[in-house]
Amino acid sequence: MKNLRDFLENLEKDYPEEIIRVSKLVDPEFELTTVLWKLEQLGLFPAVIFENVKNMAGQASKIRVASNVFATRGKVACGLDLPNEKWKMEVTMEYYRRHLNLIKPKMVDKKDAPVKENVRTKDKVDLHELPVVTHHEMDSGAYFTMPVVAKDPDTGAYNCSFQRMWVKSKNETGISIAPRHLWDYFVRYEAQKKPMPIAVVLGHHPGFVLGGMASVPIETDEYEVIGGLLNEPLRLTPSETWGEDFLVPADAEVVVEGEVLPGVRKVEGPFGEFTGYYGGQRLNPVVNVTAITFRNDAILQTIFLGHPDIDHLMAVPIEGDIYTAVKPCVPTVKAVYVPSSGKCYNCYISMKKPWEGAARLAGMAAIPTHDFVKHVIVVDDDINIYKEEEVMFAFATRVQGSEDIEVIKNVRGNILDPSSTRSPLWDNVIIDATKPVSRAFETRVNLPQSVIDKLELTDFITQDVLNKLR
Repeated sequence: MKNLRDFLENLEKDYPEEIIRVSKLVDPEFELTTVLWKLEQLGLFPAVIFENVKNMAGQASKIRVASNVFATRGKVACGLDLPNEKWKMEVTMEYYRRHLNLIKPKMVDKKDAPVKENVRTKDKVDLHELPVVTHHEMDSGAYFTMPVVAKDPDTGAYNCSFQRMWVKSKNETGISIAPRHLWDYFVRYEAQKKPMPIAVVLGHHPGFVLGGMASVPIETDEYEVIGGLLNEPLRLTPSETWGEDFLVPADAEVVVEGEVLPGVRKVEGPFGEFTGYYGGQRLNPVVNVTAITFRNDAILQTIFLGHPDIDHLMAVPIEGDIYTAVKPCVPTVKAVYVPSSGKCYNCYISMKKPWEGAARLAGMAAIPTHDFVKHVIVVDDDINIYKEEEVMFAFATRVQGSEDIEVIKNVRGNILDPSSTRSPLWDNVIIDATKPVSRAFETRVNLPQSVIDKLELTDFITQDVLNKLR
């Protein structure tokens, strides 16, 4: 039974450089994310467990907060039971394999469910008891940034997805629902004038969280997808509000149950989004919170949007989908990388170029996979796509704008792109940064491989000096 706390303990044991604990009392309003930001300015991205956090009422909370759990791709690899160093295509393809390997969940009684160790219902419900984080300066308030679970009103399949939720009072939140499966659910509930049951899962094993990023058909039960990512059945238990009619993860740290009300809209936002910009203020649905359950010594997890914590979490699932879409068109594709710098809008594809036009074909295959894919740069396999300076080298030396850049106008894209003047439409760009195969091309400078293999740097410069240079 995989869970967040065991994952963090194992991470601390196996990769102590990937995690730190903060014992000093911290305010979740800006202070907590400022600590993360200051670490980022130093080029440091450890998972951080804040052991002593104020709740929304300003009192010291018994609930801890964890963030930056996905802030390096190495930690994403660990979340899929891979070694930290297997963070390139190994983790991408492991994710892709697992998300197709559906594993049915397992039911457990409430008495055996850790998330039921503390239960708040009816007049005991008070979100201010939780250390909910206010992330950015212009955010309208404290937000949940973790996966929301809902149930298809017709098929009974569960959906798990990321939706921002603003804590407005002790038992009410706003919710911004992206125009995907959860919105489809809500439209059908609202047409029947029925509230839509949801549960917000504020802390679970990375496999569960990664499941919220899976791109699968609407009829697929995503509790089974999450089981595949965990590589074991997800343990479920009856909810406090709806009993066995709505199941919640038994090993979650904190679960907030609620109903999205039909026919009600209130102002929600702004909020700092994954793009690194604020998502605007809108009239959005409202959630009436009906129950809060949590483990003893719980760890409430938050995702720091606009920073690497969300970038890598989003990128790995997208890469697998792109690779498998491109492979049938260009079998010599080597790797796909969605870099943190591009906020999932940029995609780099590496291939051994078989013929002229292969790069454009790869780009055209990649674009329809996700509405995040805006710019595709295709390079030869002598370019390391995990080093952006190499991709930019190829862009600088192998591209002529009039010949190698393709612009596809007025394509439906991501609604949060701040550069779009006609949202949700944008322009896709395919950049062929490969060498031509139909004519000779200049050779890159290099050194004799035999000397590279033989020479040890520490024979010339001591390890102590090298360590000081880092």
